[in-house]
Amino acid sequence: MARADTLARARELDRPELAYLVRFPAADGMRKTELTWAELARDTDWVTARLREHGLAAGQRALLTASGFEGFWGRAVIGALSALKVTYGIAEAMGWDHRRTAVFHRELNPHAVIGLSAQTLEGLAGTADLGEMFRSTSVVLARPAAVPLLRGVGVSAALISAVGPALALECPERAGAHVNAAEWRVGERDGQLFLAAGEARTSPLPETPLGIAGRAITGRCGCGSEDPRVLFAEADRPQPSRS
Repeated sequence: MARADTLARARELDRPELAYLVRFPAADGMRKTELTWAELARDTDWVTARLREHGLAAGQRALLTASGFEGFWGRAVIGALSALKVTYGIAEAMGWDHRRTAVFHRELNPHAVIGLSAQTLEGLAGTADLGEMFRSTSVVLARPAAVPLLRGVGVSAALISAVGPALALECPERAGAHVNAAEWRVGERDGQLFLAAGEARTSPLPETPLGIAGRAITGRCGCGSEDPRVLFAEADRPQPSRS
C-alpha cells in the first residue's frame, strides 16, 4: 500500500481524545493532568497568534530547542510554525546538545530561536560569543534562567516558559509572559504562582500552587491582549521536569 493510501486510511480511524498525560512539578510534588487533542489544537492556535505578533511569517526559518518530555507545549509550537509556514529545525534543550544548536543557527540563519535554555547557553559560551551569535537574530524566545544571560550581552530576549501544564509566552512589549486566559486561570498568593484549568478546558485541574515565586499581572497589556502575564522572581525560576 502506498504511503499516501496508508495516511488516508489512518485519518479514518477513531482516535482517542487524550493526546498527552502531562506531569509537572507543583508546590507539593509532581502532579498530573490530561491534555486532549482538541485542547492541543486550541493551544496551537493561541501560540500561532503569539508568534505572528513577533513577526514570524511564511518563508522564514526558526530554530526550536526543546526536549521530548516537553511535548505538551513543544507540539503546540511546532504546529504554530507549520501553520505559519516557517521552516524549522529542532535541537535538544539540554546542554550536551549545544553543538547542534550552533550548527543549526549557522546553517539556518534563523529569523527566530525559540526555547533557548541556560544549559545551552553555558555550553555555547565555551566556543562562541553569545552576544555576537544572537544579537542579529530577530526573535529570541528564551527560558527564564536564560533571559538575563542574553539580555546581559545585549540580546533583546523575550520569555517562553512552562507554568505547570500551561505555556507562558512574552509579547514584543516584554512586560511579562502571557498565559492563555481562555484555557487557564493563573494568579498569585503569598508571592507564589498558582494555576487552574479555565472554563474552556475540558481536562480538570483544580487550583494548584506551583511552588514558583512570581507575580501575576492582569489588565490590558501594551500589545492589546487581555491575557494575564506572569513575572518570575529571580531566585525561583521554573525548571523543566522529565515526564
